[in-house]
Amino acid sequence: MEKALIYREIEEFKEVHLVLKNASSKQFYEYRFEMDDFPNIKIKNITNLRETGLTFENNKISGIPYVNSVHDLDIEFYHTHDEDSTEIKKVHLFVNADPKDLWKNIPSDTNDVYHKPDETSYEGKFLDKKITVVSKRGRSHAHEGKFRDDDFAVNELPGGWSIVSVADGAGSAIMAREGSRLAVVSVNSFFNSEEILNRIEQNIEIVYNSSDSSKEIQSEAGENVLKLLYKGVLHVYNILDQTAAEHSFSIKDFHTTLIFALTKKFDFGYVILTFGVGDCPINLISPDFSEVKLLNQMDVGEFGGGTRFITMKEIFSDDIVSRFGITCVNDFSYLVLMTDGIYDPKFMTENKLEDIDSWKAFFSDLAGNNDDRAKVDFINDTHIDQQLLAWTDFWSRGNHDDRTLAIIY
Repeated sequence: MEKALIYREIEEFKEVHLVLKNASSKQFYEYRFEMDDFPNIKIKNITNLRETGLTFENNKISGIPYVNSVHDLDIEFYHTHDEDSTEIKKVHLFVNADPKDLWKNIPSDTNDVYHKPDETSYEGKFLDKKITVVSKRGRSHAHEGKFRDDDFAVNELPGGWSIVSVADGAGSAIMAREGSRLAVVSVNSFFNSEEILNRIEQNIEIVYNSSDSSKEIQSEAGENVLKLLYKGVLHVYNILDQTAAEHSFSIKDFHTTLIFALTKKFDFGYVILTFGVGDCPINLISPDFSEVKLLNQMDVGEFGGGTRFITMKEIFSDDIVSRFGITCVNDFSYLVLMTDGIYDPKFMTENKLEDIDSWKAFFSDLAGNNDDRAKVDFINDTHIDQQLLAWTDFWSRGNHDDRTLAIIY
């Protein structure tokens, strides 16, 4: 009777329809065998696993498979009342191809007069903090051998000021890659002026650090700051317009978004001057990660999903004031600027940009909680730009735009 019972339990386990969940090439995989229905059956080993890149231990298959295929696996098991006899159960493991491998990565034309690298990165100082910025060509452009349309620029300026600017050239504009480059370079260059920065600083002191000034004087000082920021933005437009004319292009051919953060640490706190046109956000996260602020106006929703560009004369209307921001905080943990290549897959909607749980999930993703196990370590930050560049290679179905991300920490 005992042998018959053992035989029956062994046969029942052999016949049970056991389906392993599918794996994906180059992504971490884990499958645990639930043996509650077979308490007397113990899995000893699984042969043929080595060729998959996976291992078996403690009733669990785990690891990162590298070859997409259908793998035939032999489960070696025994009955607890007959440990000397090993039986075999055959199962199949499907490893799907990495969707990234289905996209071509054709280099852009290095001989083009407006060529720029398909990806680039930066790390360095920013005020008394650090900054890392990366910009990577999207898969849709790489698949066709087109150029990266995103760009960024970081500069330390006179008087302890720093600036970071990010731009996203319009995919429909034939000179977008040069438009975005000119936008970030020209705005940073405009503010690389002791005279302009001194004027900004004098007015900032009145706004935040002058107890003798009336509200009217403080309000006027704030307006003076905005006027100087306006001149910087208008300078960008004029540079793009002039460049287009000199090369027989329309300014529309240089369509690009633009965001920037011009910052300085004062005795009374960090002052962050911002501007934004387009659908690229600037976010400030508090030191204890309890609050997040969107520091610029986003051109989404109101325009039915459309965006606006620095190359559009109509943005220089009365409501351009709403595009500027003056923020002062005692401290912050992160200041983040990004293009929609990051924003769309990671936040999806504008309202999530001010949702602290969404930002906690974002930084958890950066910390390695993702399918690629790509990690950006803000503590052990040697070559952090390369860490961030690897992270931006994440897969998101339907989101294949250029990706640019700047983080001050």
